[in-house]
This record gives sequence, C-alpha cells and structure tokens, in this order.
Amino acid sequence: MGFAVMSLTDAAASRVRSIVENAGGEAKGVRISIKKGGCAGMEYAVDLVSEPNSKDDLIEQQGAKVWVAPEAVLYLLGTQMDFETTTLRSGFTFNNPNQTSACGCGESVELKPADLAALAERGDAVVRAS
Repeated sequence: MGFAVMSLTDAAASRVRSIVENAGGEAKGVRISIKKGGCAGMEYAVDLVSEPNSKDDLIEQQGAKVWVAPEAVLYLLGTQMDFETTTLRSGFTFNNPNQTSACGCGESVELKPADLAALAERGDAVVRAS
C-alpha cells in the first residue's frame, strides 16, 4: 500500500471540521493549492469547498475533508498539514519535504516537485483518493 498525497495532524483535522461547521450549510471541507506570490515565490492557499472538483485528490481524516488541487500534488507529496496557535498567530502549517527555502516572515516558500524516481526506489506509490 502506498501513501496519500498529504496527511493531517489531529489539530489540523479538528480545525478543518470546525471551519466547516462554522461556515454553514454548503461547506464540505477545504481545498489546498499552491499559488505564486510572496518573497520566496510560492504560497499555500486554503479555501473553503462547497462544490468539490472531481479532479482534486480527496484526503479524509477523522471526519475532515481536504481536497488537493491537481497542479499542487507534485509539490505536496509527503506533506503533513498541521494547525498551530502561538502567542502571535494561529493558522495551518505545512511540514513539506519538497520545500527548499522560505522567506524570513514565513508567509511564502520555494518548492520543488517531488522526486518520483526516489519514491519509486523506496517502493512508495501514490494513492489517488478521488
């Protein structure tokens, strides 16, 4: 058996469920994508989903539904999504093995596509959950 595109910590799953509950009737989960921007060149985007895209990968964990945009999959393989609250901020964080650098303020990152050959050598396979 392989692995899903991403995993969620208990805190991230709980926060996704809370966001959906507080959003009201049409919300089903959140969608993770990558967009260009910030000092380092890329940013994670987290958006509410009311109508899932059939091309997205679905990760379901502890009742939380997270869709991953197809164009982001190679950049997010092996990533763990977390939610943290500190004295100064609260928000989702991404422990991403494909991250090569980040800007000083922590709002943007530089990502490289996952090395599929290395994954194949380890015997890992991507499970398409959609």
